[in-house]
Amino acid sequence: MFRKILIANRGEIALRVLRAARDLGIRTVAVHSTADTTAMHVRLADEAICIGPPPARDSYLNIPNIIAAAEIAGADAIHPGYGFLSENARFAEIVEEHRITWIGPRPEHIRTMGDKMEAKRTAARLGLPLVPGSDGPVTPGPEAARLAGEVGFPVLVKAAAGGGGRGMKVVESPAALDGAIAQARNEAKAAFGNDAVYLEKYLKAPRHIEFQIFGDGKGHAIHLGERDCSLQRRHQKVLEEAPSPVLGEEERARMGRICADAMAELGYRGAGTIEFLWEDGRFFFIEMNTRLQVEHPVTELVTGVDLVAEQIRVAAGLPLSVSQGDIRLHGHAIECRINAEDPETFAPSPGEVTEWHAPGGPHVRVDSALFRGWRIPPHYDSLIAKLIVWGEDREAAIARMARALEETAIGGVRTTIPLHQRLLGEPDVRAGRYSIKWLEQALAKPKPPA
Repeated sequence: MFRKILIANRGEIALRVLRAARDLGIRTVAVHSTADTTAMHVRLADEAICIGPPPARDSYLNIPNIIAAAEIAGADAIHPGYGFLSENARFAEIVEEHRITWIGPRPEHIRTMGDKMEAKRTAARLGLPLVPGSDGPVTPGPEAARLAGEVGFPVLVKAAAGGGGRGMKVVESPAALDGAIAQARNEAKAAFGNDAVYLEKYLKAPRHIEFQIFGDGKGHAIHLGERDCSLQRRHQKVLEEAPSPVLGEEERARMGRICADAMAELGYRGAGTIEFLWEDGRFFFIEMNTRLQVEHPVTELVTGVDLVAEQIRVAAGLPLSVSQGDIRLHGHAIECRINAEDPETFAPSPGEVTEWHAPGGPHVRVDSALFRGWRIPPHYDSLIAKLIVWGEDREAAIARMARALEETAIGGVRTTIPLHQRLLGEPDVRAGRYSIKWLEQALAKPKPPA
């Protein structure tokens, strides 16, 4: 097992990794920007090293500084968390070149799955069901028009690299295709340094369902059920739950086995998430995330498996601590992402936290790095807390989440808690009747008078 792990991240995920390491008896090293000097992950780690000024490109994305910090501290492993450099294949290679263990998938798998077109080709080879679309990049012209005609309008133009909705255009008719491709290419080039885009069938009202998988890197992999992440705004997840309200045991087992078998064949190592669109009972592969997901706690609550501890174990060369036969989904879990944002306009709301009271009670979990007096910096993602609850069934989980949101007090900044309270009161959400388009459509509707 490792002696010391450097955590190349910040905020709640840095604390999450720190806690798992502590539970395993491993010392931790926090890295931080000057904006995070008093941050909670810095306070709680065994050691802390400043790696640069506030902008992420100069600190949390600064590979030489992170490697130098690991060498200075004598860390024998690096955990990247999620975001920042967690899916940077070159960073993983550099870590290993310096004889430091990378707690994550092999660099070649990160690279393969990071390119959406290559990921689709790999998924097809591994037997995962695909959304109909082009086999490679497209450019404006007759060939793109022919492909779009075969797929059938509406079609979706998507950037081959990156995500978050950038470089993504819905095309309703042939006349708009060339312009949409050109615009998507320009956006992709500006955002990701790669202007390659591809076409796929645009699904009208799908759900986003993803399977958590785990591989030992030696040809064995398991799945830990699915998460439903269909409540999204601008392609960003807002609320997640496990299991999905629309899947039965037979379909869950079938798709989970397909995903696990694919990762076993790939020789995948560590945690990964295979994301699908689901519509009319059919799954369509969209991408794979080769890292820990923000929403991993809902899987932990329904399976009882510590996913971060498993990441560390597998990276250290140990076998998985659980087999597929050990995995039993029990109850229902929901996660609300609480952001420091205006709940109406979604404008960021950085500033000093003047009040912080976390909810409690049975089966309530809060993953957060907040504390009273902390000044939320404007330089990073606005996620400040994840509120996760478990219930014997979905109805019980919704009731517990509503109670926990009511108990949560965050002063000094605006948060999205009112949005989550509104969501839990919506009949469609309570009944599980929603798609990835439901939330934006609901937000676009005028509010009833008070």
